[in-house]
Amino acid sequence: MRKNHILMLMLAASLSASAQSPVKVNQIGYYPDGPKTAVIEPAAKAKSFTLKDSRGKTVWHGKAVRTSVSPFDGRQRQVVNFSDVRRPGTYTLIAKGKKQQVIIAPHAFKDVAAASVKAFYLQRTGMAIEKRYAGEYARPAAHMDQKVIVHPSAASPQRPAGTVISSPEGWYDAGDYNKYIVNSGFTCGLMLENYLINKAYYDSMKLDIPESANSIPDYLDEIMYNLRWMLTMQDPHDGGVYHKLTTPSFEGFVMPAECRQPRYVVQKGTAAALDFAATMALAARIYAPYAECGQFCKDALKAAGRAYAWAVAHPSVAYQQDDINKRFKPEIVTGAYGDGHFSDEFFWAATELYLSTGEESYLLQASAMMPERFTVPTWGDVSGIGAMAWLNLDIKGNKPAGAPCTERLRNSLQAFCDSVVNAIPTSSFETPNGNRAEDFCWGSNSERCAGMGIALMYQYALSGDAKYLSAAIATCDYLFGRNATGYCFVTGFGTQQVMNIHHRISAADGVKAPLPGLLAGGPNIGQQDRAENFTYRSNIPDESYEDVVQSYASNEIAINWNAYLAVLTAWIDAVER
Repeated sequence: MRKNHILMLMLAASLSASAQSPVKVNQIGYYPDGPKTAVIEPAAKAKSFTLKDSRGKTVWHGKAVRTSVSPFDGRQRQVVNFSDVRRPGTYTLIAKGKKQQVIIAPHAFKDVAAASVKAFYLQRTGMAIEKRYAGEYARPAAHMDQKVIVHPSAASPQRPAGTVISSPEGWYDAGDYNKYIVNSGFTCGLMLENYLINKAYYDSMKLDIPESANSIPDYLDEIMYNLRWMLTMQDPHDGGVYHKLTTPSFEGFVMPAECRQPRYVVQKGTAAALDFAATMALAARIYAPYAECGQFCKDALKAAGRAYAWAVAHPSVAYQQDDINKRFKPEIVTGAYGDGHFSDEFFWAATELYLSTGEESYLLQASAMMPERFTVPTWGDVSGIGAMAWLNLDIKGNKPAGAPCTERLRNSLQAFCDSVVNAIPTSSFETPNGNRAEDFCWGSNSERCAGMGIALMYQYALSGDAKYLSAAIATCDYLFGRNATGYCFVTGFGTQQVMNIHHRISAADGVKAPLPGLLAGGPNIGQQDRAENFTYRSNIPDESYEDVVQSYASNEIAINWNAYLAVLTAWIDAVER
């Protein structure tokens, strides 16, 4: 990237930060009957606060309901609650002369939910992104992946090193241009599990993508584009699955069509095989009602069984990139997604294969490996997605005879949700997340915030207790601006927008605004990128974020993070609207 372009982006970030409001609200919108809270920074501390409608009429006037104290620096903030205001409209919240726009709308999260899914279209590889669907974000086709090389680490007798295979379609994984099975499987799995709960909502979602005219819901069409790529990553000779399709090193900040590095499929592994098996078995079940997907469903289910069998025969093949690079050339230095523990993958894969085939052997394996407690799923621990598959049956009331008891999962889910709900009254920003320094890790906005929100929605669906729904909404309030940075972390939304994400296309396409609908990683106390020609203005955990392109540790995007956002906002909107 050119030096003057970097300086312009850094200047834009500085100006954005200096303009942030001390009145922190959900900048996208509140539901009429939902909770409505704002947090006031010390600069706007006041004895009372006022909410005015678009005509300047005062519709609410009140005092702070409490003073919050930061666990990190002791800063005191005021918490304001105006939930009694229910009429839809655009308002202004005033605190000591400081003003902040407030929106109340019956479909408050509808647009951001759709945008977070449409963002996957903008991440597609191997096809032109057309102006009629993408507007100013159109770009020519690139990374067709018709000539992908089998890396020496992935060689087999039938496919020796140097063999050229075809592996087209799919999504770019994050800010880079590579494709990774482990993260793709997690992303598709999370999105498809929620489809089973909110089918009607997703079926009505209009994305305006090339497949929109067919009879399949746009949501499923978009996921299918990645599923078809995943199928190409299985070795047809033995059923094993390649870990990733990648260049040896990350490309520079250039557009996809300008990339020149060769692309490889790299080592087969147990995690890749099992995540692949789970995703394909789940997809075969979901796409079965659509006649045009008949062949895909047959292929996917067969591929799932073969991948699972490969994993049983190779139960401990971890992807260890440093070790690979000691033995094979070219060296691979792109994202590792390494994982050395596979009980969670075996549990999820066995679960989905049982639910799609009814074969008792898979049920026995899933039952034996069911975790002791519910955990928020991550790409490195997918036991939570397997748990969701069983909890979905509880929610829908269609659990098959002989299915394992989910009582311990439900009890641990409730205990987890109660613990985070109980933290809200003493939190800095009236949220269940962000109360511990460890909450601010790599991708904190997803795993430690949106993922928590999804867990709360499961508890709400199982219990009907509105306190869990309110807490889930609070995680969105955090993402949408009620946080220490003041940013709405979803590109294209909010009054203080993220503009300089660590994302090659957004940095190189010549368009001022980044691709819309993408969730930035969020504050990261590790600050692993602090040497990348920029400085974090704060070491406080919840402020360890910089809206600059160089900040891959706090400001990158990723498909798995967008999956959390899409699932959470769609589920809330399906319930609240």
